[in-house]
Amino acid sequence: MNPSVARVTHRITQRSQATRQAWLASVQSQRGSGPSQRAGMGCANMAHTFAALPANDKLQVREARAPHVGIVSAYNDMLSAHQPYEHYPEAIKAAARTLGATAQVAGGVPAMCDGITQGAAGMELSLFSRDVIALSTAVALSHNVFDAALFLGVCDKIVPGLLMGALQFAHLPGVFVPAGPMTSGLSNDRKAQVRQQYAQGLVGREALLEAESQAYHGAGTCTFYGTANSNQMLLEIMGLQLPGSSFVNPGTPLRKALTAEAVRCAVAGVGLDRAAPLALADIVDEKAIVNGIVGLLATGGSTNHTLHLVAIARSAGILIDWDDFAELSHAVPLLARIYPNGAADVNHFHAAGGMGFLMRELLDAGLLHADVNTILGPGLQRFTQEPWLNDGQLAWRAAPASSGDLAVLRPAGDPFSTDGGLRLLQGNLGRSVVKVSAVKPAHRVVRAPAVVVADQQELLALYQQGRLQRDFIAVVRYQGPQANGMPELHKLMPPLGALQDQGFQVALVTDGRLSGASGKVPSAIHLSPEALGGGPIARVMEGDWITLDCEQGILQLEVDDATLAARCPIVPDLSAHAQGTGRELFGLFRRHAATAEAGASPLLA
Repeated sequence: MNPSVARVTHRITQRSQATRQAWLASVQSQRGSGPSQRAGMGCANMAHTFAALPANDKLQVREARAPHVGIVSAYNDMLSAHQPYEHYPEAIKAAARTLGATAQVAGGVPAMCDGITQGAAGMELSLFSRDVIALSTAVALSHNVFDAALFLGVCDKIVPGLLMGALQFAHLPGVFVPAGPMTSGLSNDRKAQVRQQYAQGLVGREALLEAESQAYHGAGTCTFYGTANSNQMLLEIMGLQLPGSSFVNPGTPLRKALTAEAVRCAVAGVGLDRAAPLALADIVDEKAIVNGIVGLLATGGSTNHTLHLVAIARSAGILIDWDDFAELSHAVPLLARIYPNGAADVNHFHAAGGMGFLMRELLDAGLLHADVNTILGPGLQRFTQEPWLNDGQLAWRAAPASSGDLAVLRPAGDPFSTDGGLRLLQGNLGRSVVKVSAVKPAHRVVRAPAVVVADQQELLALYQQGRLQRDFIAVVRYQGPQANGMPELHKLMPPLGALQDQGFQVALVTDGRLSGASGKVPSAIHLSPEALGGGPIARVMEGDWITLDCEQGILQLEVDDATLAARCPIVPDLSAHAQGTGRELFGLFRRHAATAEAGASPLLA
């Protein structure tokens, strides 16, 4: 085992002793002592459970003769990634019947699309939706009639929310069921190029819309390596999703076979005697969480998981922080280059060897814990296999011995870089994270005067007015959870990228977020404490010099402590964030975020 991985895991285990034991005790108290979760239910309660089931299923559930599987789905047909889930419930129920089991849809969870809400008011509810999804998942499972659960979700906040909710019912076996990425369309590099051209006024809206339509063209997950596909990697490397299932395209025979196999896994997890199921609590432990962080770093995954993984871990009584990410980043090599960290998309990554190749390399290098439980049972080595159809039947074979494309996927002995490219930045502005795997070395240290705004639209307006043709560090504040829900600021990337291409030294500092698609511009994000919480970023003034040094881990406002302390925070009018459709709900999230920052909430970290 790599010494850094072993050391961080030990530190997390020690730090989490009290909270982990309390959580495990809670899980144990929920474990049923009878042959099924329905043992001891009142007759009226039981009758409600099976009232609408077909006759044979009704008999099975009534007599508790076989496992009963609950389906929690994030289906809607507005999200291309979730549209394939429309017919999964029927397929799952049919697969369960062939195993002598039964299945029901336990409930649905909301699933908003960050791609649609980018730059709009709806984006302010995005991070809030994660906790709503967690609560909705818990509501779906609260009926206490299921012996196992299947979770259908892919994108951004949806998978973290599903997992956080599932961990409140971790006495149950649980399996995550992916839908797969859309086939490759317009290359991500070309899409980004057209976006920059549009930002510069070189092409019109029609050309931009055509490019976007060619990139996002069908059913399935967006093909760049943002938060959605980082989620799928994470579930697989944590042993919660079938090996090699993350990036199989929707509607294919292999995809359908894997969905049926996920049902078999959930039923098998209940156990033959159903007295000792292989529960989620047996899988999600300190080692599994560390494996997730390692996978994130080795693939250059979404910085959103510096928030989500912390919250997921806390939902299982495990305490991790950005210091753990930073230390592991120095030890874990970057083995994949997928857009925005390269030209390839996830289909190319999958074809080059995919998750099986990646996990074998990390295991052989001592960077993953092999001695963990998974939905397939003990040990992570089985996840170095890949699925295929042998005469129409699902089968497993070893992942390729060598990469199919060294420009996309490399062995641990010949990485793209010797570290994972995630940095913790610290200084008198607070703590933030930056992903540098896509940032060229020449742009990793920026010292420049601040351009200060309280809204991304303000910065876009300055760009369109031609007032940003110079070196600068954009300070976009009042974008934190308490201020406006911490929306992603991805619309800033095309103009900032264009300025960088013109030879200017530019960077971003914000208490907000970027999506997993953040790329070549150095961006200190998730700055804490946030402006509305009294953070020093609220005292930055136009023209102040800032040093953002990704190599040394420094984020420093070049103002002496006394001067900075004497300044009054500059607070803009935030009343708009409490107005408009749905925004009255934001008050709930703001209060929740405030208690979380004080360390009181297990959900929002």
